[in-house]
Amino acid sequence: MNKLTHLDEAGSARMVDVSSKATSVREAIASGRIDMSREAANAIAQGLVKKGDVLAVARVAGIMAAKKTADLIPLCHPLPLSAVTVNFDLDEAGIMVTATARTAAPTGVEMEALTAVSVALLTVYDMAKAMDKSMTIHSISLVSKTGGKSGDWQAPDRKAST
Repeated sequence: MNKLTHLDEAGSARMVDVSSKATSVREAIASGRIDMSREAANAIAQGLVKKGDVLAVARVAGIMAAKKTADLIPLCHPLPLSAVTVNFDLDEAGIMVTATARTAAPTGVEMEALTAVSVALLTVYDMAKAMDKSMTIHSISLVSKTGGKSGDWQAPDRKAST
């Protein structure tokens, strides 16, 4: 079993020291889905939600969340993000959200991409909950990552899309 890097010799939580790691270009892609009624999905697609443009607000919320990941997730390093994108794929049963985060840093951006997806999905829920309180958020996961010492990785049963 690998040594847990967020624990010191006494078993106490710590932030990993990445000061000796080389800076490299890194990218992570994450995705997640929210299922909803056909009526709610149609209203979002047609821009008819009373609170406003759901996708525009969710996109900005996801980007802002990626930038705040180190404030939200204990022990995450603050990273100089060079790009964050949040995209939506709508169908009659819901929305798939895909976020891409990029940086040149000594540690990866997986948490930033996952945070962007999570908050974008929560924002969709918040803005459309008056139409469908039974919406379900699920399948939030890392799709792929590139860069760093451990190299590139792709989820075996998922394909990266931007």
